[in-house]
Amino acid sequence: MKLVASDIDGTILAHNGKISPRTIAAFQACVAAGVEVVFVTGRPPRWLAPVREQLGHLGTVICSNGALVYDLATEQVVSSQCIAIPDVLAARAAIKQLVPSASFAAETLEGLYLEEDFIGENAPEALKQIEARPLAESLRAECGVVKFLAKVQNSTADEFLAKVRPVVSPWVDATHSAPDVALLEMSLRGVNKAATLSQFAASKGISASQVVAFGDMPNDIQMLSWSGRGYAMASGHPEAKQAANLLAPGIEDDGVAQVLEQLLLEAV
Repeated sequence: MKLVASDIDGTILAHNGKISPRTIAAFQACVAAGVEVVFVTGRPPRWLAPVREQLGHLGTVICSNGALVYDLATEQVVSSQCIAIPDVLAARAAIKQLVPSASFAAETLEGLYLEEDFIGENAPEALKQIEARPLAESLRAECGVVKFLAKVQNSTADEFLAKVRPVVSPWVDATHSAPDVALLEMSLRGVNKAATLSQFAASKGISASQVVAFGDMPNDIQMLSWSGRGYAMASGHPEAKQAANLLAPGIEDDGVAQVLEQLLLEAV
């Protein structure tokens, strides 16, 4: 084990926004043993406070499902892979034709752009502060779209993804990670957590067989399949568990910590 790659939400970060002391100690023990630790998340950089404040991590985070590599120490984007705006708008049109009630937003290098109906009644206050405009009007070439979002009511994320993925495939790759919302996350074709993690590992001279990865949702599938030891959380999505070659106890049982503690013992 030379590199540990972990998803955040639902894997180490519980619904209450907390990372358990045991999990924090396990990551610290990895670092002390000379193991590289990188977090690989669907979150944008502005939502990395739990990693910085609870874990004390100031290294690399792979964000936006692989579209961004971010350095927490310098608070700088190291690299980005953006969707061309004409492709965003083409995917939007295809989804709208198929699911007229769908609403849209775009995560960019500048921040979040969203359309009026994307903001629900229970949306966080921060979203309500953003000026809502049609993406065709608000997005400019220099925005750099790293993640295109589509949401719908009265559906599950799995159902929405199954319906939409075939029609957007000419322009973007689609996945999802929100357990309770039919929210799709779309990236540049070929961009996912595994693709960017493999590049990061190679830059450190680390092979896939030396990587231990943890995840719980469909956006973790490629990463779990690629890693030498890919652990899906027992509390995770069925497709993530099917894709992984190993299973970790659920987040409620500090599953990541349990696995890391055992691997560190075996390495002694």
